[in-house]
Amino acid sequence: MSPPVAPPGWSRWLVPPAALSVHLSIGQAYAWSVFKPPLESALGLSGTQSALPFQLGIVMLGLSAAFGGTLVERNGPRWAMTVALVCFSSGFLLSALGAATEQYWLIVFGYGFVGGIGLGIGYISPVSTLIKWFPDRPGMATGIAIMGFGGGALIASPWSAQMLESFGSDSSGIALAFLVHGLSYAVFMTLGVLLVRVPRSEKPVDGAPSVLEGPQVSARGAVRTPQFWCLWVVLCMNVTAGIGILEKAAPMITDFFAGTSTPVSVSAAAGFVALLSAANMAGRIGWSSTSDLIGRKNIYRVYLGVGAVMYALIALFGDSSKPLFILCALVILSFYGGGFATIPAYLKDLFGTYQVGAIHGRLLTAWSTAGVLGPLIVNWIADRQEEAGKDGASLYGLSFVIMIGLLVVGFVANELVRPVHARHLIPAPREAADVERQQSESA
Repeated sequence: MSPPVAPPGWSRWLVPPAALSVHLSIGQAYAWSVFKPPLESALGLSGTQSALPFQLGIVMLGLSAAFGGTLVERNGPRWAMTVALVCFSSGFLLSALGAATEQYWLIVFGYGFVGGIGLGIGYISPVSTLIKWFPDRPGMATGIAIMGFGGGALIASPWSAQMLESFGSDSSGIALAFLVHGLSYAVFMTLGVLLVRVPRSEKPVDGAPSVLEGPQVSARGAVRTPQFWCLWVVLCMNVTAGIGILEKAAPMITDFFAGTSTPVSVSAAAGFVALLSAANMAGRIGWSSTSDLIGRKNIYRVYLGVGAVMYALIALFGDSSKPLFILCALVILSFYGGGFATIPAYLKDLFGTYQVGAIHGRLLTAWSTAGVLGPLIVNWIADRQEEAGKDGASLYGLSFVIMIGLLVVGFVANELVRPVHARHLIPAPREAADVERQQSESA
């Protein structure tokens, strides 16, 4: 299934809403924690068991993006968005059946495995198309779409909580909430499927550079370059630093100020988590747009260098100043979101647009790695420190030192990025012929 080529006069500003319809939907994954307590109560699960569908979903996101990236490039964004729609919505429907019959394994399979495939394919589905429509502002374009993934939870979290309150938090109420999610997201994602278009020519906007300008590298060739692996390290370190705070945000701020004259209440901790989500979302569009002005390498110097300074300030002074702690955490989470949104444009600068979606998919294995590494560092060290009789901010001091070290590693990896050697490039005539053939087939 190939997308129709845009007719003359088609506005490229219709493509970001198509991407947003997918990303806002699959961004529900960040709101999974709303379902954890009801599932634990209704099905007698432990906290580890109730987290398994989400964990498997993130693993499948990385794997499906890596292995399905070439298919996304070959078949186009409409095919990819359709696959994402079917898998993500089917995952909810299978989970609804699992909750109704109290078969926990079916929830894990539905939401985690099937839905996780929809997460991965949906996440990378619009990237290549957006970059081709906005060769003059690729950071802004991908930032708009990927902002939706960060902001999806802001919609899904209160919506899911309201449904559980209305339907009940027993197995039948959870099943009905899953059912409504699956059907609603199917309708919303269909808008993106119907709206997406590919540009008619390699210069979709007068005065903009051609999408074929600069180096062009295949996905297979990209993974053989040191530049790809440098960026893999950069993304992994940046995500590890952000997710280390995001995953444990509420208990972390509570612990930091538990022994002070201004302890943090449960509701205030929840508000802090909401602020972090907003910073995550704002960073995706704000910092990625800034990268169009100052360059991708420079913006990652900010993410990694300033991020290390923010962690150092929290470690040294965070427990003595609540505003300082909150401000530093918000900056770190804005860098976390910005790193996700900027990486497709960084890949485009280095490897061209030829198979940038497939290259992006392979790079997202760094996210899967960081999704395990960040929470493991923070939680394991905090548990060990608590066993040693420590409390408060001292539970996290060593974790923050490690995060600073990881950000320094990422900073060095970013400095090592150089233009791709000519031996990895695809000859321009071959690339032009491939693009012309793909567009003629689409028409």
